Amino acid sequence: MTIDPRRLVVVRHAKSAWPDGVPDPQRPLNARGRRDAPEAGRWIRDHVGHLDAVVCSPATRTRQTWRLIAAELDEPPDPVVDDRVYAAAVDTLLAVVRALPDDVGSALLLGHNPGVTELVAALTAEEAEMKTSAIAVVELGGPWAGAAPGRARLADRATPRG
Repeated sequence: MTIDPRRLVVVRHAKSAWPDGVPDPQRPLNARGRRDAPEAGRWIRDHVGHLDAVVCSPATRTRQTWRLIAAELDEPPDPVVDDRVYAAAVDTLLAVVRALPDDVGSALLLGHNPGVTELVAALTAEEAEMKTSAIAVVELGGPWAGAAPGRARLADRATPRG
């Protein structure tokens, strides 16, 4: 029996604003981010399809990005907001990926740089610049628990703009 590859869709949040006096975790999307995030959702719908799970940073800009992406998807899953994803280093993001349930075939991880760029590079041994709203589709050949540096391939990538 062959197992279909697991797909990890790594997304960097859309462009955010820098309002005075607002702590980093509470920064909202700016106008460009509110335009780009739905484009990212349409790209995911057209190139990835169904998602079984979503793990999202608790930051306001990531949660807003997910809501705008989800509005473009057919039957989007409810996100799991995971505090570990905010400002996470690559080792922490790998731990989040390894903890995905076995019955999840396709998952989206929505976070921040430099962590998301470093995660894609670590898993695939390929450089993939992750600008705001960037998407990297990574395929892993085994269970999530086996996610490790150099054990996946970069199947697709995009930076949709609205």
